[in-house]
Amino acid sequence: MTGTVAVAEQKRRVAALDVGTLGPRQATYPIVRIHLLGSMRATTCFGDNLLPRSKKTRALLGYLCLAPGGKVSRAHLTTLLWDCVPAVQARPNFRQALKELISAFGSLANELISVNRETLKLNLDACWVDALAASTSTSSSDDSSRRFAALCRDELLEELEHTSASFDRWLLEQRARLGQRMRSLLEEEHTGSSSGTLAVGQAVPTASHRRDQVGPAASTLQGFQSSANCGRLRVGVLPFLADHSTNKENLAFSLSQEIAAGLGRFRWFDVIAPVSLRRTLSAGFVGCHQHEHGDFDYVVDGAVSGQGKHFQISVRLIDLADRAYPVWGERFDIAMDQLHRLDELVTARIVARIDPVILHIEGRPKRRDRYGATGLLLLAIPMIFSMERKKYEEAGRLIDRALELEPNNAMVEAWAAHWHIFYIGQGWARDVDQANATAQQHAVKAIKLDPANAEALGIYAHTCSIVNKDFDTALQYFDRSLRLNPSLAFIWALSAATYCYIGEPDIALQRLERYRELAPLDPYFSWFETIYTIAYTFKGDYERAVLVGRRTVKAHPDFVAGYKPLVASLGHLNRRDEAQPYVQKLLSLDPTFTVESFGRIYCIKKSSDRERYMAGLRLAGIPER
Repeated sequence: MTGTVAVAEQKRRVAALDVGTLGPRQATYPIVRIHLLGSMRATTCFGDNLLPRSKKTRALLGYLCLAPGGKVSRAHLTTLLWDCVPAVQARPNFRQALKELISAFGSLANELISVNRETLKLNLDACWVDALAASTSTSSSDDSSRRFAALCRDELLEELEHTSASFDRWLLEQRARLGQRMRSLLEEEHTGSSSGTLAVGQAVPTASHRRDQVGPAASTLQGFQSSANCGRLRVGVLPFLADHSTNKENLAFSLSQEIAAGLGRFRWFDVIAPVSLRRTLSAGFVGCHQHEHGDFDYVVDGAVSGQGKHFQISVRLIDLADRAYPVWGERFDIAMDQLHRLDELVTARIVARIDPVILHIEGRPKRRDRYGATGLLLLAIPMIFSMERKKYEEAGRLIDRALELEPNNAMVEAWAAHWHIFYIGQGWARDVDQANATAQQHAVKAIKLDPANAEALGIYAHTCSIVNKDFDTALQYFDRSLRLNPSLAFIWALSAATYCYIGEPDIALQRLERYRELAPLDPYFSWFETIYTIAYTFKGDYERAVLVGRRTVKAHPDFVAGYKPLVASLGHLNRRDEAQPYVQKLLSLDPTFTVESFGRIYCIKKSSDRERYMAGLRLAGIPER
């Protein structure tokens, strides 16, 4: 099973939804990145290539990207691109190019492009366009835009000359306009202006924030230094270095900017982006004394090297708590013809792997002298995943303390909901109805506090599924969560459970595979293997469910949910004797568990799936009532 299948299913789900139910497009991150500077590229947030093949159609897309509002008359586009062709031939040529563009966009076409008899419009709110990002700043104090513009020196649509005489004239005008804008920004940089910093992930993105800005332009460096004293983690992303022989300085900077943008989608830490950090001319990878700003907890460092058709990207995460100590690093080999997959590399193999490393380190006791609300939550999470009652209840106390410190912390509210849901599932809640209501209150408050918090949206979706059995709403919010942050492995795994409940275990397994691709070294992988067991049970692959189920209950012997699919699968395999130790353990953990209570409480959409599950429990020896 490949991650490509999982991505395809994600897009199918997104396309099937009524976009209006997801809220305004402006409230979310762009779903497509379009590069017009240098070699033209167009990719989804998952790294899938959306660039059409033919030169004329690429020119059509480029023109739409730079047109005011993305809207152009069909007649103008026809004469622009086929200026030497009779109208009777130009019109069908245009229709063919439009068909190719829509086909290249695939299931996202309805969201990206609007067509009527008179006009063609590209939804720029759903797109991040590098040339627009480099040229739209109007503030002389906007240090991030100046630096970005200064590094975007590649030619605009460099491979689209000689498309047509009219298009070439337009292209020359656009290059001149962009060049003038960049020169102005460089002049401002040369004359000197305030050296601001760029913080990522400190506030909810608004319509005006495009992905190159990756978060609100915040304050001065002094403001960031004080934030560390408030219990917030700070992660700096240094501008990546490039071997001069590769001529990839722009790629190196863009890559570091992408990583900062991806990390900024998590809410655990404040991210200081590359535009705010400088290196000395002789600096290589950062050393223990080389970071000039200080007061960071972690630094992401990297370099681009290589020649010809292949190059290498080296990335590492450095823990600065005591001294500069690398805690993670990888090297990736990339072919030039795979540049369109660069976003996927950032999403799946860099950003998604940095986040759990930081959370795992910060979850260690006595890591710091004192903890803010986020720090207390990070201490609680390993205890939650232990599923041991003593540790689990201590995690609940830590979450309560965090809410006392910051009653409006969306991430703490979301994890409070998560804590209550699994406390109920373990059979520990004395008043199940009250605990369900409390879980829902925390989940709703979290997404109201921070509507663009992907993790909170995903936990709210799980709450809708488990507490309310409202699977349609759950799927909408899971999709919304993963649009905001496709690197969020935890939510890919959690959403797989809901796909089991609605009777689509194959999709569940695809999402679990995506989770495993994003977080291959997740310290909590054995916990999520329970969802694999559930998926195989719903699929009817009982042998595999038993194989995985045995492993999960051994790793987490007190996790009630791990035993139910294992026992049901053994029942269907007529291995009642083998099931008995697991049945006894399950009943010791939850003495009230019966076939009847399972059928009444467990959130399964299809009656046929529920009856088949109950039959397996019955065959394994679970009491009827």
